[in-house]
Amino acid sequence: THADYFTVACRTGGEGRNGVSLLLVDRHSPGVSVRRMKLQGNWLAGTCHVSFEDVKVPVENVVGKENEGFKAIMMNFNHERFVIAVQALRMARLCIEDAVTFARARKTFGTRLIDHQVIRHKIAEMARLIECSWSQAEQLAYQMKMGVSDATIGGPMALLKVQASRTLEYCAREASQIIGGSSYTREGKG
Repeated sequence: THADYFTVACRTGGEGRNGVSLLLVDRHSPGVSVRRMKLQGNWLAGTCHVSFEDVKVPVENVVGKENEGFKAIMMNFNHERFVIAVQALRMARLCIEDAVTFARARKTFGTRLIDHQVIRHKIAEMARLIECSWSQAEQLAYQMKMGVSDATIGGPMALLKVQASRTLEYCAREASQIIGGSSYTREGKG
């Protein structure tokens, strides 16, 4: 909902990847309609449904060469996957931070929650997953910096995104287990 222009992939040629072009479409063009999507978690995102009905796009708004848009889309995925992976790992680190802060303050059975072995194990496992994933992210960042081709780095980049996403899911679940009912509130202790 925040964009003034959309990069749109559309069929301009034959079947398969060689018939796809990229177009730059003005959001305010006649026939373009935008409707915001309500998301479960990322409330600040501008995710929306975009519909096109008889939209006219000037030929000068073709991005790159006609029928070669698929290659540009695939090359962009590497950077997109990297950013998503790093964001997921940062959110996972915040899960650990919140869990540790809570566990240091909360007492159960006369002792701090953090002093229970099962809680320390949960935190250690979250840290292990994050550090392994972060190491992979640093290796791929170095490879990108050194100019490794998009074709070579594509597979490992996809694997990083999967690993980082699974790490975040695990850390969010375990942090919620440590924090308990307070993990469901947005207002704090009350």
